[in-house]
Amino acid sequence: MRAGFASDAASLALIRSSLTDASPRARVLALRAGARRDALEDVDWLRALYDTDPEVRRDALVLLAERDVPEDVLAAVRGALTDADPLVVDAAAFALGERGDARSVDALCVTATHEDARCREAAVAALGAIGDERALPTIIAALEDKAPVRRRAVVALSNFEGDEVDEALARASEDRDWQVRAAVEQLTRD
Repeated sequence: MRAGFASDAASLALIRSSLTDASPRARVLALRAGARRDALEDVDWLRALYDTDPEVRRDALVLLAERDVPEDVLAAVRGALTDADPLVVDAAAFALGERGDARSVDALCVTATHEDARCREAAVAALGAIGDERALPTIIAALEDKAPVRRRAVVALSNFEGDEVDEALARASEDRDWQVRAAVEQLTRD
């Protein structure tokens, strides 16, 4: 949407009207343009986070990862961890991890047991980025998951210290997946 690069009132009006367009793609483009121009209000973010289309919700979450928002918007981001669409859950975990939102640790620990491996991986990554000690048992338990989740767990452990972490990394250094072993080697070398 070219209106995102313009600075005139007509372009802003186009962005605002497109936020409620019938087309999900138009709403996504309007969100991106509005974010680029820093022209979105809290109500716009909330509307996008509760949109009927998962693509709109995902895009809003990714965009919100880099923005300061009030608690009601952040609460909606946390609520997206229970979305029916796994890619929305993935994006919510990403946004919360990028924000370092310690209030989401418990919900992310629950998400780390999600049926979809992408959601588990994103939750473990977010927990590692946040670095809250409450997440340590969940991250260590993720070392028993599928290989991509195990690799993410190794990286997440880089924000923690202690005997429990050292023991978990020692076990992971003998993992059947070479990339998990390589991640441990890289982590312990640094």
